[in-house]
Amino acid sequence: MTKLLDELKYDLSFMKSHSLQPQWYKILKVFILLGFLVGYSFLFGWMKTTLFFVVFTLLSAIVHLIYRTQTKKWKQSWLDFVVVEKDNQMTTKRIGLYYYAAVVLNALISLLISQALT
Repeated sequence: MTKLLDELKYDLSFMKSHSLQPQWYKILKVFILLGFLVGYSFLFGWMKTTLFFVVFTLLSAIVHLIYRTQTKKWKQSWLDFVVVEKDNQMTTKRIGLYYYAAVVLNALISLLISQALT
């Protein structure tokens, strides 16, 4: 259990410090998701919204874990995740098309599941 907590701390630390997205977008995307969920709940109710959120969160966790594994804990390049060495330090460039396509696909799958199952 402590190993899992250590890995979660490691990922949270990376998410806070990375430069894959601009700092303003890291904050804005929380409000985008919250606004979407509020609108979705007004249109379709809390049951469908909760199901959407749960499915979207699970699919996003899968994408996160795939990227984490394939990049060897954010230390090597893979797909649109690019690691460069600068001043004897590893840094990352902005995330790209594959990641955002996965996010959109997760949202579409979550939408379909939440509409079909409730």
